[in-house]
Amino acid sequence: MSDGKGGGTSHAAALANAQDVLPEVRAYRLSRVREQLQQNNCSAILLYDPVNIRYATDTSNMQIWTGRNPSRYVMVFADGRIIAWEFHSCEHVWDGLDLDLSVELRSAISWTFFNAGHEAERRADAWGAEIVDALRMRAPNDCRLAVDRLDPLGAAYLAKNGLTLLDGQAMMETARVIKSPGELVLMGESIRVCERGIDRMRRELRPGMTEQELWAHLHCENIRHGGEWIETRLLASGDRTNPWMHECSARVLQDGELLAFDTDMVGPYGYCSDISRTWTVGHTRPTDAQRKLYETAYAQVHFNMDLLRPGVTFREFSERAWKTPDIYLKNRYSCVAHGIGMVDEYPSIAHQVDWQAAGYDGQFEAGMALCVESYIGAEGGNEGVKLEQQVVLTDSGCVPLTSCHFETNWL
Repeated sequence: MSDGKGGGTSHAAALANAQDVLPEVRAYRLSRVREQLQQNNCSAILLYDPVNIRYATDTSNMQIWTGRNPSRYVMVFADGRIIAWEFHSCEHVWDGLDLDLSVELRSAISWTFFNAGHEAERRADAWGAEIVDALRMRAPNDCRLAVDRLDPLGAAYLAKNGLTLLDGQAMMETARVIKSPGELVLMGESIRVCERGIDRMRRELRPGMTEQELWAHLHCENIRHGGEWIETRLLASGDRTNPWMHECSARVLQDGELLAFDTDMVGPYGYCSDISRTWTVGHTRPTDAQRKLYETAYAQVHFNMDLLRPGVTFREFSERAWKTPDIYLKNRYSCVAHGIGMVDEYPSIAHQVDWQAAGYDGQFEAGMALCVESYIGAEGGNEGVKLEQQVVLTDSGCVPLTSCHFETNWL
């Protein structure tokens, strides 16, 4: 793991390397979006999701806020041209990006109830007229527009004016699924920061502190090293580790009980570090029951990692995956593995028992970044163990992207 300190030559070198790859990453990501438009015979895509906008343009502006309040949006054309409707007086967020792009900046029209009140319909009409005009000026023979997300007023206006709306989120998830070497460098920088946070939590962990006090250390390391936010609040202790998905609380940690967490950390450059580990409070020797839970979760993660190969289908992987013992089946994690990039991404691989209700097929490819999951806790049991490993799929199998160690002395 990292040394957990705030500076150092290796950290500076990593940052320099990350800066060096940014031009390649920006060009690669835009090319992936363009490829999806071309493959789907679509001239343009309208993006509202802040993560999709970041992927296509490498710009960010109030990511969490604009995720709830649609107030900036971007249209990317198949030929690479971009129109960006930016939030009020925020055109400067595009400065200094050194983008090799043709970008036209405009002011966004927001028609959310917060911004428009009872004028929402009128403003949506003005918004829609501008969207239709922008598409027809640049693609006069195409009435197909991909959109990643759109509220009913906007969708109704575009349909009324002759546009056929396509599923842009599927295109963007497909574009994002294969990581370039440069993207892996940026993801690696996010993981290094996450490891610093995990190291700090390990050092600070002691009986008598609250779950929230411990969780704050991960946030601190993320923000002070240029990270952005944490998607969830998944840190739990003692009987709150079973079942999983209790949010971090003011519960006081007790000596010798289990402490489990899932980072879900959007770090530097907007890339996610999704790592789960389980310890004992006070770093005490685990009980036999705790050790058994840990050994079982560890076996699940590593068995399933060994199955990952390019060309294996999602269904095949699910069928071959480690079989959860009946005693732990009720509380199983929601998926066997999932994609990872700027956030949790396509695909999500269902357990075989859930396949009919939640599964879908596809094929693993080299260049996918994935998280292999396990939660082991008996129904009605006292504690549970959460583990998760972030990997990249290569031609010969998967390679861990993190050096954050497991408690192998428990095995």
